[in-house]
Amino acid sequence: MAGSSGEMMHMVIVGILLGVACPGRGAIQRPDYDETSTPEFLNPSWMADIPENQTLSEVSMPGTHNSMALYGGSLAQCNSWPLARQLQAGIRFLDIRVRHIRGNLTIHHGISYQWAHFGEALEDIAAFLKQHPSETVLMRLREELSETSDIYGAVVRYVHQYAHWDLLWHSRLVPTMGEARGKLIVLQDFSGPDLGMRYRSLDIADYWKVPSLQPEEVEKKWKNVYTHLEEAVLGNKAQMFLTYTSGASFWAHPNALAKRINPRLYEYISARAGQKKRYGIITMDFPGAMLVKTIIDFN
Repeated sequence: MAGSSGEMMHMVIVGILLGVACPGRGAIQRPDYDETSTPEFLNPSWMADIPENQTLSEVSMPGTHNSMALYGGSLAQCNSWPLARQLQAGIRFLDIRVRHIRGNLTIHHGISYQWAHFGEALEDIAAFLKQHPSETVLMRLREELSETSDIYGAVVRYVHQYAHWDLLWHSRLVPTMGEARGKLIVLQDFSGPDLGMRYRSLDIADYWKVPSLQPEEVEKKWKNVYTHLEEAVLGNKAQMFLTYTSGASFWAHPNALAKRINPRLYEYISARAGQKKRYGIITMDFPGAMLVKTIIDFN
């Protein structure tokens, strides 16, 4: 969700009152949608087959929205796989939201604390890339809730403490796959000196505020996704495209919308399986393993 903190505070308070989501017995695991804690199968090294000279903007890759939002009830939870399992499943774009308090960076979705801090995300990413040096991870990083507009210094300190400086891709330029291997590419959605690429330099479709689950509203959301995916296929291959399939509101919780949008997305990309098409980054809530794999297979 990309709305204001005030909107998010109201929405997540209600989510907390509804209870903490704890997928377990009876949890759904489909090819397109998964609310269990373990992916059906893994794709840990799929980038190994991408040519060294291919730019990252030409790669189709799966991502998760609000990647570490695992708690807070149905209004706040956006995923059920822990971060390490997302990476093992093939997710290569992460959407990380941090609350900045006295130099500390805790993971939040609105007011909903996610029982983690930014250092844990860095540790998971660094461990994954050490084990799978053929891969790269892109991470949108933004401030959530605290609105200090000054997280740069804390981010740098966390990188040094929980990972290492050379883990980062230190350029605004889009790297080739050869340059990106083993690197964390920060898509910087905050002010300060360059840590990596600038998030706003991407071509982004993020129609997140879906007012209800009425068919016409779901169709409007899907049309936004469909149109941007078609634009990504035809667009400038030097430009990175990012399409959010996620969305929410008080009347359309992330899991409920994903149950409607993910099947549409899976049907759309499955119908084009076997073709070499550039769809860019496709970012989802509660993706299923087969949906992730189908996106990977466009490369």
